[in-house]
This record gives sequence, structure tokens and C-alpha cells, in this order.
Amino acid sequence: MSDAAIDAVDHAALKSADTETLRAAIRAGRYRRHTAGLATGRLQANLAIMPERVALDFFRYCQRNPKPCPLVGVTDTGDPRLLTLGSDLDIRTDAPAYDVFENGERVATVPDIRELWRDDLVGFAIGCSFTFEHALEEAGVAMRHVAMDATVPMFRTTLETVPAGPFGGGMVVSMRPIAERDLARTVEICRRYPLAHGAPVHVGDPAAIGIADVSAPDWGDPVPVRSGEVPVFWACGVTPQNAVRRARLPLFIAHSPGAMLVTDVDERAEVPVLDT
Repeated sequence: MSDAAIDAVDHAALKSADTETLRAAIRAGRYRRHTAGLATGRLQANLAIMPERVALDFFRYCQRNPKPCPLVGVTDTGDPRLLTLGSDLDIRTDAPAYDVFENGERVATVPDIRELWRDDLVGFAIGCSFTFEHALEEAGVAMRHVAMDATVPMFRTTLETVPAGPFGGGMVVSMRPIAERDLARTVEICRRYPLAHGAPVHVGDPAAIGIADVSAPDWGDPVPVRSGEVPVFWACGVTPQNAVRRARLPLFIAHSPGAMLVTDVDERAEVPVLDT
């Protein structure tokens, strides 16, 4: 199959697709980009995959840092399925793209990780802020990166996380420009989604949390902040990728920033429970 055929499905074509159709396109390698604005009504998740020997430390890290790392699912050792998040969910194939780290450094971005999977790996699913974006848009709060078909901008910060074992370091945040008139409503809506990072962690001056230039994200695409708008920052599930640099694990696998795992769980759930 040619690259053109593999990349045949674009973001616009998937905007109205159901979860099964979206997942099939991703699993077949036909969609490899960001998932913002897709799978309305379903919880999206970041991925963190690592050897079992450090999995308990990472579990503690998530428990101590629920804003950037709201844990929504954990696999059994060596099992790529997340049975509490989807009856047919395979973390080796069902994110559009994966980043592979060795000794703390990113060495590759790949469309699936079937060849990298091992019997000692454990996968963690961490809630994603894309989940609450649907609610904001329904309330009339525009999401500019979705309108631009861009990946939300993400930044390293000086906000420290609580360490656990080899994991620690600064929090990563995502940024969305919000009209001043919509700030209170935005905070209130997001507070209802604790599994998707909840309310913002900072509003206003980027320098106050160590961001020198809001137009130059560490991950994602630049999104302009216009007159009458304020940059608003949410805790982000890319935080573990920052922590893994400190941990320097021989192998760590994550979703590529913005390319999320779409689950079958209702985005409004307070705990991840599948419909039966």
C-alpha cells in the first residue's frame, strides 16, 4: 500500500465519525494526526508505557500528581488491552502515533508499537484535556487550535510535580486563548471534568510559570492570543514525558503529543466505567 493510500483519511473526514470508525482508521494506519475535535462524547487519554519494575513508582507519581496525571486505566503486565476503557482497545495500535524513548531521549516516532511490545510492559492511560473541549464548544467557547486543525500548544513550566521513585520534574501545560468574558464560564465547565485535568492551573502571564514565549511551544503548534483574550493553561498529560527524562528508563513509550487514545468511556464519567 502506498503512503498516499495509508494517509487517505483526513481530520475533516473524521469529525463526525463514531468511535469505532475513528479507531479503525487509526489502527489501519490511515490517520496519524491529532485527535482534538474528534470522538465527541468519549474520554480521550494520554499513554505512558514502561517496564513493570518501575510501574509501581509511576502509579505513585500519578497518585501524587492528579492534575497533570489523572489516571484512568492500567493494563495487566504484558497485556496491551485496556478492558475498563474499551472492549476492543489495543494500546499497541490505537493511538495515531507513538514516541519511543531510550535512556530519557526520544529516539523515534512510529505509527504503532507491535514490534516493540514485550511481556514485561505495563501501560497507563491518563486523562486528556481534549475531553472537555467538546463541552466548552457547546457552551460557545471557541477552541482556536481545533478551528485551525492544529495540535494544541504545550509548554514546559517551573511548576514542580511531587516526585515518586525516579519520576519527577516540572509540569507540562497546554494553552488555549480564552476571551476575557468567557473566563469564569470556562473554569466552571472544566472543573466538572477531573479525569481531563479539571480547572486550569494558571491564567494570564506565561512568565509567572516559566514560559518565556507563548508563541513558541515545546510541543504542538503555535496558536495566537488575540486582543481581548487571555492565555489559559491546563495541566497536561505530556508531563510524564518530561518526567521520563529524569528517570532515564532504558525504554519508555508514549503517545505523540496531541495524538491520543480514544476510549469508549463517556467523557462525563467521574470514574472510567464502560457502558454495558
